[in-house]
Amino acid sequence: MHAITIPEPGGPEALLWAEVPDPVPGDGEVLVEVAASAVNRADLLQRQGHYDPPPGSSPYPGLECSGRITALGPGVSGWAIGDEVCALLSGGGYAERVTVPSGQLLPVPSGVDLLAAAALPEVTATVWSNVFMIAHLRPGETVLIHGGASGIGTMAIQLAKAVGATVAVTAGGPEKLARCAELGADLLIDYREQDFVAELRTATGGAGADVILDIIGAKYLERNVRALAVNGRLAVIGLQGGVKGELNLGALLAKRAAITATSLRGRPLGEKAAIVAAVREHVWPLIENGRVRPVVDRVLPLSEAAQAHRVLESGAQFGKVLLVRG
Repeated sequence: MHAITIPEPGGPEALLWAEVPDPVPGDGEVLVEVAASAVNRADLLQRQGHYDPPPGSSPYPGLECSGRITALGPGVSGWAIGDEVCALLSGGGYAERVTVPSGQLLPVPSGVDLLAAAALPEVTATVWSNVFMIAHLRPGETVLIHGGASGIGTMAIQLAKAVGATVAVTAGGPEKLARCAELGADLLIDYREQDFVAELRTATGGAGADVILDIIGAKYLERNVRALAVNGRLAVIGLQGGVKGELNLGALLAKRAAITATSLRGRPLGEKAAIVAAVREHVWPLIENGRVRPVVDRVLPLSEAAQAHRVLESGAQFGKVLLVRG
């Protein structure tokens, strides 16, 4: 088969379309013929040499895919050859075929085409696990979503609105903010021009956000704590603004607040399977009844993965960038 490989870390040009060995499904795995994959920030870090796949995972980038099952490994039940699926991966989505633990498979939701389904597994699993399973966002609470125009952000807006939360977002520029509003965002904050702490306090009568979903990390740490409400929960899922920040524990104590930091890729198989099962139970019905949808900015051939990485690095996209087999 062919896959996007990274012989040496570097810029987008480091991604090379090459012939590689065919994967073989092991115990509890299925083989999926990939129809589409999606580009995530983790793929950019892997290309740069900063985020190696977990031991035993595919060496090729790609943390999610959609496609059809073509073979079943020993011990797999509940799935059949020919099933259309999408999947959460530890790697290998940028390829013609990939093996997937059966616990990380999801059926393609009704009303969503096979290619668009590739935009769902990583964002739904990330948002549901962090905002709902860990931070326990509840109806009537306020959530602040940083990077509202990202793949994660566009899904988080929709899911938070679906459960009855008030949604504040940060994004760069009026056009992206307007599109966030179309997805249901209530408070629109241009991080280039506005102070999100001040805007949030004004909008909430000084209370702040009950939950904050943060992709920035160190750069926003102090301001995120100030923006939290009493009993607020800060969920850090990205480090685009650095890894080391100063934390005022006194401010955290005064608010009885909590900070969690998680990644999805390196979790044990059992944890991933539990998250995927929760997504299937809670998120898939919202997609199938039309309340939540994948947001796809553009679709490029898999062989043009380098260009897809340039798009994501530029920050020009709204939602997900997909790679499809041409």
